[in-house]
Amino acid sequence: MTVTVPGPTLGVVGGGQLGRMLGEAAAPLGVDIVVLDPTPDCPAAAVADQIVGDFTDPEAMAELAARADALTFEIELADPDLLDELAAKEGIDVHPSPDALRTIEDKLVQKRTFGEADIPIPPFHRVDDADDLRAALDEFGSVMLKARTGGYDGRGNVPVTDPEDAEAAIEEVGGPAMAEAFVDFERELSVIGVRGEGEIRTFPVGENVHEEEILRETVVPARTTDDVREEADRVAREVLSHLPGRGVFGIELFETSDGDVLVNEVAPRPHNSGHWTIEGALCSQFEQHVRAVLGWPLGATTQRAPTVSANILGTVEESQPARLAGLEPPLSEPGVSLHWYGKEEVRPLRKMGHLTAVDTGDDGSIESLLEHVRELRDGLHFD
Repeated sequence: MTVTVPGPTLGVVGGGQLGRMLGEAAAPLGVDIVVLDPTPDCPAAAVADQIVGDFTDPEAMAELAARADALTFEIELADPDLLDELAAKEGIDVHPSPDALRTIEDKLVQKRTFGEADIPIPPFHRVDDADDLRAALDEFGSVMLKARTGGYDGRGNVPVTDPEDAEAAIEEVGGPAMAEAFVDFERELSVIGVRGEGEIRTFPVGENVHEEEILRETVVPARTTDDVREEADRVAREVLSHLPGRGVFGIELFETSDGDVLVNEVAPRPHNSGHWTIEGALCSQFEQHVRAVLGWPLGATTQRAPTVSANILGTVEESQPARLAGLEPPLSEPGVSLHWYGKEEVRPLRKMGHLTAVDTGDDGSIESLLEHVRELRDGLHFD
């Protein structure tokens, strides 16, 4: 593709914080962004034009396609069949491929696809009813019951150890599910990978710290061995080779107590564990996604310095208007950056923004950088 600026317009299904950061990354490239989101004045509306409509609304999707030169998505609720129809009818490129979305949006299909490709994954079972779940418990001992579609940030995941809890767990998940054997892991890792036009690039391996199944911090480089980091990168590249289309993929992994690397889940879009790349890498995951979807040359995935990102979550008991305070300390710190997602309402544990701390060369350890950004994040509060 010949690249000229002003560039093309990119249509994005979804206008949350990922769409917002895509818009922020696209603007310097001369690329305009139009998003489709059902929430009026969604977070991305601050940096992009918005079409207000449901992700599965054919008319709204047709309007998005008519205003764009290429389509992508920042949420798995996009309808792959509708995306395929628009690609054929409007002659517009859609990336990542709707086939990649079909593979990933159903966790059972995702695991079967990777298993058939000999990509390392935890043992799993399809679960249609309580008897299926009890059979999985009998084989694995303890499992994580996962909704096949729609779950994120711990939603749709139910740990189960007692067969007597099978019916209640099935009811809580509320639909088709799969049971995955509990993994005895040392740490959770992730690799942000990019599929371009005939090339694959990966960012350095990150280490993810979760609490209550919600990502709290990402530490890069991951605090593990060189061998594990190399294996994580190898597995991530193998995953990318089995997912069609161009774009950024977030690949979550387990490092087991034996030093093996297993695939946990994959997202066909920029990922929370890649937010560190905005300040911590030469080219962010969001700019990479824009470049990849448009078929442009990819940027460098080189890390600038050790980096830690920390999510700012809703520390409230109930929903209220969003007003964050206590910002003076992080704003006064060299190497620390604030990202506010522009959500009008804060809810318990809702992702509202993040802090990123990049090592400024003061000879501190990655552990001290992690503790410092935690202290700054934990000093924030909602009025």
